[in-house]
Amino acid sequence: MSEIPAQAHQTDVPRETWHDALWHSSPPGSIYDYIKVASFSIGPDGFIDQWSLRAEELFGLTASQAVGRDPVDAFMPPELRPDAHRKVAEILDGKEWTGLIPFRIPGGNGAHGVAEIYVMPTQTETAERAALCVVVDVRALRRIESDLAASQAIFGQSPFGFLLFGTDLTVQRANRRFATVFGGAAEEHRGRTVHDYLPAHEADRMAEALRRVLDTGDSVTDLRITGAAPGSRDNRHWSINLYRVHGGSGRPIGVAGIGTDVTRRHLAAREAAGVRRNLALLNEAGHRIGNSLDLETTARELLDVTVPGFCDLAAVDLYQGLLLGDDDRPARPQGPGVPSLPGQGPARTPSAALRRVAFASAVSDAPLSGHGAPVSVGDIHRYPAASPGALALRTARTRLIEGGGPEDLVQSTLVVPMVAHDTVVGLAQFSRTKGSEPFGERDRAVAVELAARAAVCIDNARLYRREHERALILQRSLLPPGDPEAAGLDIACRYLPGNAATEVGGDWFDVIELPGHRTALVVGDVMGRGLRAAVAMGELRTAVRTLALLDLEPAEVLTALDEIARGLGAPGGSQQASRAALHSRDADRSEVYLATCVYAVYDPVTRRCTIANAGHMPPVLVEPPDEAGVSRPALLLEVPPGMPLGVGGEPFEEVVVDLPEGALLALYTDGLVESRDHPLEEGLRGLREALADPVRPLEDVCDHVLNTLDTRHGEDDIALLMARVQGLPVDAVGDWQLPREARSVGRARELARAKLPAWGLEGLLDTTELLVSELVTNALRYGEGEIRLRLLLDRTLVCEVWDANLVQPRRRRARDTDEGGRGLQLVGLLSAGWGTRRTHRGKTVWFELPLPGAASEAVAELSAEQLLSMYG
Repeated sequence: MSEIPAQAHQTDVPRETWHDALWHSSPPGSIYDYIKVASFSIGPDGFIDQWSLRAEELFGLTASQAVGRDPVDAFMPPELRPDAHRKVAEILDGKEWTGLIPFRIPGGNGAHGVAEIYVMPTQTETAERAALCVVVDVRALRRIESDLAASQAIFGQSPFGFLLFGTDLTVQRANRRFATVFGGAAEEHRGRTVHDYLPAHEADRMAEALRRVLDTGDSVTDLRITGAAPGSRDNRHWSINLYRVHGGSGRPIGVAGIGTDVTRRHLAAREAAGVRRNLALLNEAGHRIGNSLDLETTARELLDVTVPGFCDLAAVDLYQGLLLGDDDRPARPQGPGVPSLPGQGPARTPSAALRRVAFASAVSDAPLSGHGAPVSVGDIHRYPAASPGALALRTARTRLIEGGGPEDLVQSTLVVPMVAHDTVVGLAQFSRTKGSEPFGERDRAVAVELAARAAVCIDNARLYRREHERALILQRSLLPPGDPEAAGLDIACRYLPGNAATEVGGDWFDVIELPGHRTALVVGDVMGRGLRAAVAMGELRTAVRTLALLDLEPAEVLTALDEIARGLGAPGGSQQASRAALHSRDADRSEVYLATCVYAVYDPVTRRCTIANAGHMPPVLVEPPDEAGVSRPALLLEVPPGMPLGVGGEPFEEVVVDLPEGALLALYTDGLVESRDHPLEEGLRGLREALADPVRPLEDVCDHVLNTLDTRHGEDDIALLMARVQGLPVDAVGDWQLPREARSVGRARELARAKLPAWGLEGLLDTTELLVSELVTNALRYGEGEIRLRLLLDRTLVCEVWDANLVQPRRRRARDTDEGGRGLQLVGLLSAGWGTRRTHRGKTVWFELPLPGAASEAVAELSAEQLLSMYG
């Protein structure tokens, strides 16, 4: 005991600590608990005199049953007893002995076993010889040896890193695999902590997990730890499993940790996650890019998809010529296998101007320069010839810019040309800042795909813009220029095109002057949109004007127009369309053009309006206020709607409406009263309410209708045509019935000679008298029934001669020997215009003379020269 203080002094351990360590009762759980060591002693007489509790457990005998008995006779089989007695005598003579002894339990049920026994001679207090026997059950010993061998094999031969931490969280044991990864021999790792292997933040996580497992006993599975092996700069990824280890008595003695290198699995998982992310990105791009037919909007949609899901900063530059609409297919570049580039040939040069149309950033609002000075949205710029942007545009190949200065925010940039249909339309730049993962080959492929999708949408928008502008030009050119004028009508009109997102439609209106100061009012709408609808509208409008000049009735005009509409979709015209209707297969291949149209003819003399409708919106009539000044409600005229033009097979009906002085007639297209926000009935009711006050100026009425109905939604084109009835004054009309006799010619000259001076038209007296005489003479010679003469004064002088014969006069050139046949030639030479039209009870032949002025003098001079030529 005297050496203990010295040892404590040498190790700097306090004396009281050694005292506690020596006399502290350790809990069970030592090796003896596993191997079940038992002991008993043999007295000088060869009989058992002490029997331990472990012996009771091993042999199943209590001390009272074993003490005082001969151990050889009690436990040994009879055939082994002679040798056993001799061995006991030798032991009592002072000789040690160790060996295996089979035994059986006395009085038991035949239980037996093999014990390893160690016999040590002892002496009693009277110096008599005795023996102490230490016994171990061989079966328990062999089981422990097997468990130790299995444990050593599992621990030492495991392909995974294996560590055993003590209760102080230091390494108690490491296997060979762990030492192979972290260097040195396995024994050299004893006493180390996790901070010797991992970065500080990861070591803290690992230590916290070890402490939690040791305190709670709850295992930890697949704890992911990242760190670098000694001598390597590459991070490795490990999956750690931790569980608490207990002694034989069940008390915790440490924590076991198994580490698996999952770096490849981590990289594969990250690769798969990247692929899934990119596929999701491309899928999102397919849904979000190209929803607009606007170039700038499409560029912004590309950045909305890529920032911040794909990159931190991004910008799009488009060629300025493309945005201005003067860009066409550029010339082919030099060299095979290279796409058409906008920087080569006469269309564009390598230094062609670009405009930055979109920019997005998840980290900063600063402009993305890429190379050179920063560029803001809306700026027009050029890339230097040797810059990555210029090279990408020139070669149509993606460029990767790595790194940057220490103060540069960007660490990696992809410069991607936007190629559509073998044409570069612009440039996209995608950048990642420091701290983000640099771009790889997979990212390059995704960037090219995203840019290509956006480029196709931008090129489609360019083509749409060009077609849209051409259709607008065509459509505007087919609308009446300026403010139309008509006899006996005050005209106001409005045409509102749809917004930029709406294609050009086929709406049109027209005001056509007819003979007799009558006016045709037309409003139509070709179903469908785009250039084809505008072209079809132009053809129908031209056909309407041509048919109107034939002075047909409104129903006849629509019938002829229906035939024309049916022939628009067939290569051979209406006849081919009729044949195709008999063969459904050909009819399917024929493009069908449908249109609605309302055609109204107003006569200012009678203030009657004849209206026919082909599937169009009904006209609205607002009568003037009554004598008390009370406004009357607007009415939808009950005009049979008929079928749309192009359907065919159904006749059109017409109605005649008497329009009072001051009445208002409104014709319109469905874009005025129908939209997605409200039904047609609601729109028609709103239009009638907006027209309730027809007294205000007609231009104000148009503006009020458009503002009240909130028609500027841009869903469809809108055409609105309004006419206020004024009628011709009574004194501006001369109307006479003439009997069918020769003296009616002289009577007609007298009536004209009397009427024109009252109108102040003495300058037209001779010409009018001559032409009236010719027309009345023809009516007497070739016509039937009574003759009617009518003179109308408005912006021109019109003379009409009616008779009951339906045969139309035909102008011909008279021979030199002919005595007649020159009347209509005179009419054609001396008038500004002449013609004929059928009526319900015959025909009307008319001519028109301009009022006195330069135009009439030119006609008279021209007529005098040609008058002599008629007689050779």
